[in-house]
Amino acid sequence: MTPDAITSAPPTELRRLLASGHAVDPLDLAGFDYRGTSLGLPALVEKLTWKIFRKVFRRTTDGTVIGHNVRIDQGSGEPLRDRTGAPVTFGPYAVKPLPAGGTPFGCRAGVLLDYGAAHPRLHPLGLVRDPLVALVPGSADLLLGATYLALGPLAVRTPSFFLLERINTAQ
Repeated sequence: MTPDAITSAPPTELRRLLASGHAVDPLDLAGFDYRGTSLGLPALVEKLTWKIFRKVFRRTTDGTVIGHNVRIDQGSGEPLRDRTGAPVTFGPYAVKPLPAGGTPFGCRAGVLLDYGAAHPRLHPLGLVRDPLVALVPGSADLLLGATYLALGPLAVRTPSFFLLERINTAQ
């Protein structure tokens, strides 16, 4: 499966790939950055937000894996920078096991990017969860994710999928 084939796949195929995806060891993500491509959103939503982004994964001193997103200039593909020259980041998350009750996408393997672990209870991003699976067994180079909202006991699927392609070596 190539990145081009995934980015042109219809939502039904993306759901199938996510449900049949492979395990991801969180430590295989730590120290890497990934180029993200948003999939499945209406064109108008993409114009108001973004099509490409970056996800950064790091290991903490206690051994857990966390991460955040980096805003990318949609024309140049380079990170947007604030007045100090630092990349503009948003959406921190913790990498956790998939929930025991499953996800609304039917993932049987993979990990969960839990934005609720890094945001206050009433913050809108605190509801966001992204199951993430490997598309190639034993490799964390090409990953597929999707977004759902955790609303108490309800898990509400969104139309948002994303492809992650590893872009650097471990740091």
